[in-house]
Amino acid sequence: MSHRRTDGGSVGRALVQRMSGLTWDRHGPMALANAERNRALLHHGQSIAALRDAAIGIGDSAITIASGPSVARRDPGATIRASGYRGALIAADSAFAYCLRHGLVPDLVVTVDPHPTRIVRWFGDPALDTSRPGEDDYFRRQDLEPRHEKEMRANDETLELMRRHGKGIRIALSTSASEAVVRRVIDIGMDIYWWNPMHDDPDLPESVTRRLFAANGMPCVNAGGNVGTASWMMAHAVLGKSEVALVGFDFSYYADTPHERTQYYKEAVALVGETNLDDVFMWVHNPHLDLWFYTDPAYMWYQSALLDLARDADCRTVNCTEGGIVFGEAVDFQPLASFLARHGR
Repeated sequence: MSHRRTDGGSVGRALVQRMSGLTWDRHGPMALANAERNRALLHHGQSIAALRDAAIGIGDSAITIASGPSVARRDPGATIRASGYRGALIAADSAFAYCLRHGLVPDLVVTVDPHPTRIVRWFGDPALDTSRPGEDDYFRRQDLEPRHEKEMRANDETLELMRRHGKGIRIALSTSASEAVVRRVIDIGMDIYWWNPMHDDPDLPESVTRRLFAANGMPCVNAGGNVGTASWMMAHAVLGKSEVALVGFDFSYYADTPHERTQYYKEAVALVGETNLDDVFMWVHNPHLDLWFYTDPAYMWYQSALLDLARDADCRTVNCTEGGIVFGEAVDFQPLASFLARHGR
């Protein structure tokens, strides 16, 4: 058994408790501004309600694939394709191009993040400056998709994949999506299904979510704060699948990942300094793998939200990531091959 220090992380644990408010402060106004602008573009698609219990994929199972670091290490796309799986395949935006490269055409792509410039890169950004790297090094240093270390080449490859395969693919397009993402999705010719992310409790009298629904009439979905959980929610709450597998849902980093390749490294350094990062990052032991992973406050919050949602869901959730920290009483943890043995060819 490998051993890791489980002390430290005091700042990180405190931030987890405040993450809902911090996330709203960072993304909420941007998401609402995007939703207001996107009202003029709703005619390019239809409501996500049109997919409710739709006969998408054979059988009552679905695989939701996100882009955690396990995807690059385990290459689940090749395993899924070889299995002949014909259930529903739902891809987070960040896993869309990965699926296409492996000959997997998602039945539904999901996007939610309102960031004005980053998210469009998952669809290929025609406006990306090919003469020089941008000031934002997020894609060059992050661990989600190693191809983006050579970001111009990766962008060109993604543009070509979208040109060849993107037209007509369904997308659950959040009203919070940026102008760049919405225009790109329209230009690709994807089949758009609109939805609102829940920003707060819609039963509250001054609920932002309630006002959003009143403004555009689109169904509200609890996305759990991230596109992976939103994809899982689409699988069971919209498509009505009774068994949903999670692939690429790490919500953490492998022990050998340098801090500078983590998602919120710059924010962590700005908060506590380079020498105090152990106060922010938290170590979690995965007993199913007997391995340690480390995580940050945002990912820990995502993990907690997903486990809470899974406890109340009318589906069986099976984590086939084979890594990471998403495990608990509401989630079965098993190899992808075991799930595919039941639902594959």
